[in-house]
Amino acid sequence: MDFKLDDELLELKKIVKKFVYEEVEPVAQQIEEEDRIPDHIMEKSKELGLFGLSIPEEYGGLGLDMVGKCAIYEELGKTINGYTTVIGAHTGIGTVGIVELGTEEQKKKYLPKMASGEWIGAFALTEPSAGSNASNLKTRAEKKGDKYILNGSKHYITNGDIANVFTVMAVTDPDKGAKGITSFIVEKDFPGFKIGAVDKKIGLHGSHSVELFFEDCEVPEENVLGEVNRGYVNALKILANGRTGLAARNLGSSIRLLEHSIQFAMERVQFDKPIFEQQIIQHYLAQMDMEIEALKSLVYRVAWMTDQGERVVKHAAMAKLYGSEVFNRVADLAVQIHGGIGYIAEYPIERYYRDARITKIYEGTSEIQRNIIAAQIKREYNK
Repeated sequence: MDFKLDDELLELKKIVKKFVYEEVEPVAQQIEEEDRIPDHIMEKSKELGLFGLSIPEEYGGLGLDMVGKCAIYEELGKTINGYTTVIGAHTGIGTVGIVELGTEEQKKKYLPKMASGEWIGAFALTEPSAGSNASNLKTRAEKKGDKYILNGSKHYITNGDIANVFTVMAVTDPDKGAKGITSFIVEKDFPGFKIGAVDKKIGLHGSHSVELFFEDCEVPEENVLGEVNRGYVNALKILANGRTGLAARNLGSSIRLLEHSIQFAMERVQFDKPIFEQQIIQHYLAQMDMEIEALKSLVYRVAWMTDQGERVVKHAAMAKLYGSEVFNRVADLAVQIHGGIGYIAEYPIERYYRDARITKIYEGTSEIQRNIIAAQIKREYNK
């Protein structure tokens, strides 16, 4: 395995890092308080090609492989997670389905505008009765002539308020259970499609999730994504790809927390010496650094396996699970090292602490990742 990045990617990584530290970080507190990404940050993100990370060059994107995307996600993870989630949800589960499963006509219609950031993508699977049990969908899609008529609702849909293109899962054959679900490309202006209110969350400010409502929503037959009744399988593939990217973003956030903690430990004086000289602080920092290095190795291994076309169902679940747990442990230790300051809203540490918590839930809970891993262990054993 060779995780070495080529010169072009290293240059892009350097540019993104500069953008994150010099332009996004200075407005991070503003994003946190206003719960919105400033227009100039979104526009600069488009200029840098960040909305086209997953999209092939022939459709206007950067066409990065998984190792390349993880390298950029790592840098993006080093700033406010709300901004990172807007980009990650679009370039991950928001676009991967069309890239991997779309017809040539679908790709030509949607991907160029999604690569430029003119159109934002979102992924709509979760419903009030279908979270971890993703096969229990209630949203129905009935074929009528050359259209499908969708009825139902979704909730907690990231980017839902700003998205133009939604990958939506709906039941087309109720008698077949998980084998009766189909993927659709739904545009925000389709008749019968409505976007609900923005959820109020304890973290990820700047990134919004919403409810979606389908009331006799008309979707053209040509907007079926992949094969009819293969939507559940499609969803699992899309989520597996997104999980590796999320783990890379968690890696970046953990690295940034370690940087903050080292600097604080060097500068904060107690008992007439920097707290870095206290053995317990050294142990905290050593623990953080060790777990970050382990996570980095796992993330890039899974990314490399993906690029080689290997089956990564188990390893992507491991990366997502371990990435969320490392991020949460590192955030907790960072608060402890910073003491009272780590609990004050004017400083970034408590923001990371709140943002870390959702990583154990979205794009598949930690419990579901363990189920996936165990199922793959059984599968391998029975070969």
